[in-house]
Amino acid sequence: MDIVIGQAEPGEYGALGEITAQAYLLDGLLDFGADDAYLGELRDVAKRAAAAEVLVATGNGNVLGGVTFVPSGGPMADIAGSGEAEIRMLAVAHSARGRGVGEALVRACADRARATEGCVRLVLSTQPAMRSAHRLYERLGFVRTPGRDFNPLPDLLDLDLLTYALAL
Repeated sequence: MDIVIGQAEPGEYGALGEITAQAYLLDGLLDFGADDAYLGELRDVAKRAAAAEVLVATGNGNVLGGVTFVPSGGPMADIAGSGEAEIRMLAVAHSARGRGVGEALVRACADRARATEGCVRLVLSTQPAMRSAHRLYERLGFVRTPGRDFNPLPDLLDLDLLTYALAL
């Protein structure tokens, strides 16, 4: 299957939002399950596209996954500092996992970061349970940055996100 990576179009937002929400739900990444308020954020691709660059992976006419690329200084950055771009909300449809979709999306983000003047690093945060994603990041040259690990909602959750960086 050929995987094509491009800018998400409004007609793809619904499918991509559902893939993202389902990836987090089925992988047990939401503390409150189907009642988790974060599901609304995961499904709101239009909101992300207005503040960052949303990339979509397609194959055989189907949406297979997507990722949000936050350029240096973008409003959706969680951990990116000066000279850093960030990857957020990487998700691949369960039916497309293990076929190179996630890798293609991460590589597209790295290419965009390298093409961004003044960008020296691509960073991301991930949940400890996302072990297959960690292996992908490490295979592509990302290194753990434990000094940047953080809890996004310390008053509600006992969840430290792990951080990674790729020097460009």
